[in-house]
Amino acid sequence: MEYDPEMRVYNRPQIKFPPIDTKAWRWIALGVLAIIFLTTTFYSVATDEVGVVKRMGNYNRTVPSGLHVKLPFALEKVHKVRVKHVFKQEFGFATARAGVRTTYRRGDFSAESLMLTGDLNSAVVEWIVQYRINDPVLYLFKVRGVEETLRDVSEAAMRQVVGDRSVTEVLTIGRREVADEVARLMQELLNRYEAGIEIVTVNLKDVNPPDAVKPAFNEVNQAKQERERLIDEAWSEYNRAVPAAEGEAQRLIRDAEGYALARVNRARGDAERFVAVWKEYSRARDVTKRRLYLEVMTEVIPGIENKYIVDPELRSLVPLLQLGAKGGQQ
Repeated sequence: MEYDPEMRVYNRPQIKFPPIDTKAWRWIALGVLAIIFLTTTFYSVATDEVGVVKRMGNYNRTVPSGLHVKLPFALEKVHKVRVKHVFKQEFGFATARAGVRTTYRRGDFSAESLMLTGDLNSAVVEWIVQYRINDPVLYLFKVRGVEETLRDVSEAAMRQVVGDRSVTEVLTIGRREVADEVARLMQELLNRYEAGIEIVTVNLKDVNPPDAVKPAFNEVNQAKQERERLIDEAWSEYNRAVPAAEGEAQRLIRDAEGYALARVNRARGDAERFVAVWKEYSRARDVTKRRLYLEVMTEVIPGIENKYIVDPELRSLVPLLQLGAKGGQQ
């Protein structure tokens, strides 16, 4: 830098730039344009996706998986939608990390999980909605904020179904029915909104009473279980005693019928025997009379201790009886 005494200023030396090679810059610009052209013209779609192409902001076409070409320089834009993937939404809880030991985020989810049942009880409902995109065009362009709409639809359907049932049904036997009904209502609403979403399944993860009423609810459940136990024991005793009593009654009836049949048959036998004897007696009265007499004597005589055989012509029997009393032999 030189000092000029006349102008009283310092003269700065002029810097001379090399001449610009316009041809080289032209090739650089063409290269950049070629790269931009190639990157904005060719695109690929994954196997579980489809590509929805917009031309100048309007829907133009849907392309399958693979390598494709579109108009460059943002004249056409591609939205890739995973139509074969099953998405998941969680309600009443949030998963922080999934794995063998899943961890959940801490927070207050009562705004969406606390519900009123049909019998005016409260329940904390946690559920999972699994869904897939069945119409990517409707999913992208028909509904604004489709994920938020899905959450609102799911919560509204769950509150409606839970509000139509008792807390016992929601907590125990009606869980599967509640989930199926919620899935059906959600699908109806989403089809009405033309959201392009198909509900795969709705699963109730956990249903509990609120923490404030858990002790009272547990006491009620214990009382119900005790009641069911007593009822089961009563039915068990009933099922044991009634068949035994019925069996005993049937046995007594069979014994009485057998006894009656035996007495009737015996009476009939005696009557038939008497009739047969009477017929034989009427045919030969003397012979029958003698036979009967001999049969009776055969049965009676062996049981008599002292036997006296008397001649029909004997006039006095007393002396003989006195002789036997003194030790004589008969």
